[in-house]
Amino acid sequence: MASFKHQRAHDIDLPRWLYAVRTLKEEVHVALFPELQPSARVLLGPGPSNVHPRVMKAMLSPVVGHLDPDFVRVMEEIKKLLRIVFQTTNEITFPVSGTGSAGMETAMANLIEDSDEVVVAVNGAFGERIADAAGRLGAKVHRVEAEWGRIVEAERLEAALKTARQPKLLAVVHAETSTGVHQPVEELGALAHRYGALLVMDAVTSLGCVPVEVDHWQIDACYSCTQKGIGAPPGLAPITFSERAMKVVRSRKQESRSWYFDLAMIERYWGPDRLYHHTAPISMNYAIYEALRIVVEEGLEARFRRHRANAAALQAGLQAMGLGLAAQPNYRLPQLTVVQVPGGIDEANVRAELLRLFNLEIGAGLGVFKGKVWRIGLMGESSKRENVMLMLSALETVLAAQGIEIERGAALVSADHSYSCVQ
Repeated sequence: MASFKHQRAHDIDLPRWLYAVRTLKEEVHVALFPELQPSARVLLGPGPSNVHPRVMKAMLSPVVGHLDPDFVRVMEEIKKLLRIVFQTTNEITFPVSGTGSAGMETAMANLIEDSDEVVVAVNGAFGERIADAAGRLGAKVHRVEAEWGRIVEAERLEAALKTARQPKLLAVVHAETSTGVHQPVEELGALAHRYGALLVMDAVTSLGCVPVEVDHWQIDACYSCTQKGIGAPPGLAPITFSERAMKVVRSRKQESRSWYFDLAMIERYWGPDRLYHHTAPISMNYAIYEALRIVVEEGLEARFRRHRANAAALQAGLQAMGLGLAAQPNYRLPQLTVVQVPGGIDEANVRAELLRLFNLEIGAGLGVFKGKVWRIGLMGESSKRENVMLMLSALETVLAAQGIEIERGAALVSADHSYSCVQ
């Protein structure tokens, strides 16, 4: 049969020919863009953590308008639940539409004006981010630095507050995700207030894993995320502002440099006015609602005990393998353990093999720790005994294959002993 190329124009059924070409193109496009089929991983990195099936089910709920009465009711319940988890009575408590970094931007953009003096504790990548954000907003930044893996002592923060002419903020990272350090913050609110400053705290990796007591610790602005201790997918940033902080927001001489994160406008959407500001991510708010319900059902103290028990077992097992921990002793996070990579090991290859052989994800080092550490997260839904045992067994197998001498089974025995000590 002659091809289209060799047929005369009047012999071709042009509409049928065009339809055939169009159909072929559509079939090619479908083949190029297949249906999504991502692997179900065991997420033991610095975030995201695994998500409870109840949270995924909640996200299948019908999407309604962002001012629909049904959604407004959900908004009010989310605020109540967040107050429980933040341990606060702050009226201004809600999830910002954006990831944890959006929470940081919201806190800094609303509290900082040109030439304000800001003291920032910098002992890792996320303290660096706060300092960077403050500088971009026109602040004069007083950095109080410590070696990565160590806390920033309160005495040094007080010295910086004294040095500043009129400090506006003291900003700290509660759980430094890049190093695994648990920064002491209990006395910093009172310290900041003595010098006329507000305390801003990054709780991105701490909320829902360890105590975060906003009112008792006199924290003025605190932000977090959904994908770690809360146990939802990434996409929202829970935040809370004290009345002291809101007085600063409402008495600004300049408008916030951020339109999207301008609290003066957003609070009128999340408050009784319901004034349109942006279209809230409906399904993500369903997710945080159900995730917070799970947190409250478990109970905060029980949740904190679970994280401590699993971390103690993991860290005992890692040390039984001869691996060192990067964070300062007595200040190690229970939800994120930073492990030193043994000499002569290709750390990226180890992570790749854990993913290939065991479907298990852990994190790489950041900044000065790049190539030198692994970051193992046990946060929220991922903080389980079976995950601890899987992690230790898998790492033992992969390291042994790379020639590291390991007493096989010692890590699991140590972890099991750790669990028996807390039962």
